Amino acid sequence: MPIKRVWAPQIDFSVLRRELRLPGDFSAEVVAEADAAAREVRVAAVDRTDVPFVTVDPASSRDLDQAMCLERRGGGGYRVRYAIADVAAFVRADGVLAAETWVRGQTVYLPDGRIPLHPAVLSEGAASLLPDVERPAVLWTIDLDSDGAIVAVELERARVRSRAKLDYVGVQQQVDAGNAPESLALLPELGALLAARAAARGAVNLPLPEQEVERDGAGWRLVLRAPLPVEEHNAQISLLTGMAAAELMLRGGVGLLRTMPSPKPEAVDKLRAAAGSLGVAWPGGASVGAVVAAVDPGSPRGAAFLDQAAELLRGAAYTPFDGAAPAETGHGGVGAPYAHVTAPLRRLADRFATEVCLALTAGTAVPEWAREALPKLPKAMADTDRLAGAANRGAIDLAEAVLLHGRVGETFEAGVVDCDGPGRNRPAGGTVALDDPAVRARCLGDLPLGERIQVRLTIADPATRKVEFEHAG
Repeated sequence: MPIKRVWAPQIDFSVLRRELRLPGDFSAEVVAEADAAAREVRVAAVDRTDVPFVTVDPASSRDLDQAMCLERRGGGGYRVRYAIADVAAFVRADGVLAAETWVRGQTVYLPDGRIPLHPAVLSEGAASLLPDVERPAVLWTIDLDSDGAIVAVELERARVRSRAKLDYVGVQQQVDAGNAPESLALLPELGALLAARAAARGAVNLPLPEQEVERDGAGWRLVLRAPLPVEEHNAQISLLTGMAAAELMLRGGVGLLRTMPSPKPEAVDKLRAAAGSLGVAWPGGASVGAVVAAVDPGSPRGAAFLDQAAELLRGAAYTPFDGAAPAETGHGGVGAPYAHVTAPLRRLADRFATEVCLALTAGTAVPEWAREALPKLPKAMADTDRLAGAANRGAIDLAEAVLLHGRVGETFEAGVVDCDGPGRNRPAGGTVALDDPAVRARCLGDLPLGERIQVRLTIADPATRKVEFEHAG
């Protein structure tokens, strides 16, 4: 699916910062501690600067959490070297910076700027895996057999040096041309293999196009962007590492899992019925993940089916344990136990989960500062997840309302991606997705799921960030 852009005039996103009470600048005390940490970093004794790591991120990113190098193993199989920024090397457990990260929880992204978890001197400087400089890292080395199954995992603190800062668009072009960097040459092959394994174990990956608001000169563009194949392949490496971390924790009897209940049978039955009504093939015995992977998200019926499938992925949580394993260990979307360890520059929980894994690998006691944090992290992360979600949705709602302001009464073509269920105490309706402009909004009327219809814009109010249509058929 191509990227679709629609220009919008100047938008003031500061209203969201005030409304959501998002953190402002770091205090002078926090900045001073971060500056000192950047100058006095603890350097690991293990030297892995000979490994030709590269990073792959959005082009504008400077908070680079991960660097990768993929190799074939002698005798068959793969070796994944995945270097993760060693944030604990900079953040003192009892310092004011650590306390501030608990307040923030994660980096929150708005179109007019980030609200970072760590000061830029660390997140975009000394702790970031920028190219051509030595950096402290937590290095995962994961060996896989020729079928993509894990056969060995090693974890260590090490010094690394990235060779290049690459972006998704550029890497996709290189992959398509057959001249990807050596460190990434295996990414399409391995990513596809891991994705096939994920579908086989029941994982559900929803390739939904993302709505984004990006700067464009004096104004903004509303963008509908489908993920590139290399983004999906890159995500598989992160998921692989998270599964390896979860296995370490479960064997060691302590950790912080990212859990999600498996889809309930009645929910799967409902989705199967929706597939039939939308013309989506569901072969006998096929898993939800396999069916989802075959759907075209660019078609109205495909988009409607994926929107329905998203209802299966509810109830994600952070689950700490110290001793017996928790009752819920799996992640329904991943199809296996899973943990967050690959984005410590941007997500608080990863720093603590990583320390647990390092200790378990070395056979040493988990540091008390990390162990004591585990039961506190679920609430802290749930609070910040809600805040980040509200900021993202609020920015898109505002951009949509500004973009469509003045066009009330016009008709548009749209696909129906969701319909209200029974028992809703409000007028009948659902959600429609416009192709041009790239807007998703509520629409009133008796809507045919998965069909293309004509809709009339009835509300576009920037003050309330509300956009609403009615069925014009």
